[in-house]
Amino acid sequence: MVDTAWLERHGVSRFLARKYVVNGWLERVNRGVFRRPVPNATTSGAIDWKTCLLSMQHMMGYDIHVGGTTALTQQGYDHYLRLGSSAPVGVYGNTTPNWLSKLSLNAPIVTRSTSLFVDTSVGLAKNNINDENALPWDWTLKMSAPERAVMEVMDELPDHESFHNLDRVFESLTTLRPRILSALLHSCKKIKVKRLFFVFADRHDHPWRKRLDPAEFNLGSGDRALVKGGKIHPRYRIMVPGEFVTAETRDGA
Repeated sequence: MVDTAWLERHGVSRFLARKYVVNGWLERVNRGVFRRPVPNATTSGAIDWKTCLLSMQHMMGYDIHVGGTTALTQQGYDHYLRLGSSAPVGVYGNTTPNWLSKLSLNAPIVTRSTSLFVDTSVGLAKNNINDENALPWDWTLKMSAPERAVMEVMDELPDHESFHNLDRVFESLTTLRPRILSALLHSCKKIKVKRLFFVFADRHDHPWRKRLDPAEFNLGSGDRALVKGGKIHPRYRIMVPGEFVTAETRDGA
């Protein structure tokens, strides 16, 4: 898939693009978006969201990545996350085009900015998604590594994600890399996310937790309200559901 801007950069004017559509050399997907005609296309017309995002990353040059819940799901941490091909896809970027939300894709797109981190490239990886739904053309899809993705999900708490679901996912994050976590925590702009990270990290006490000292990071000062009817965490001074205080494990530091 390509858009009008890409075509014009390669010498194909809007008028010429219309001629290509008339002659069957291009297919108009939506206003300003085209692709080569697809042989034996299904009648549904729905486009695989991976094909769309790969085209945006590799062809059109948009600085976007798959993040949050979607990145965790695609990397195998999906036991307690929303399942199914039609689950919302989290796309992070500051220059997402207007036409993205208007495409007929096989999953809805939810866009987010990359403002959570000072260094917008920290914690990103390219992933081939080794499952039965292999990526087209053997291209790699840029997405958040698990270390970044879990912090992006924390930024969604409590309005767009569940403490319970994230808690069960965090239980399986036994192999996170302390070096990447440290870089992300230093780059993270939100005190809320950094405090929540250590709440979950102390609760599950994975081996990598001992490599991170909360005192090395700016966790701010004063109490922070987050959920109604919760309790203030005694160490990290943020209001969380009661079970995250009463059932907390020993400090992993």
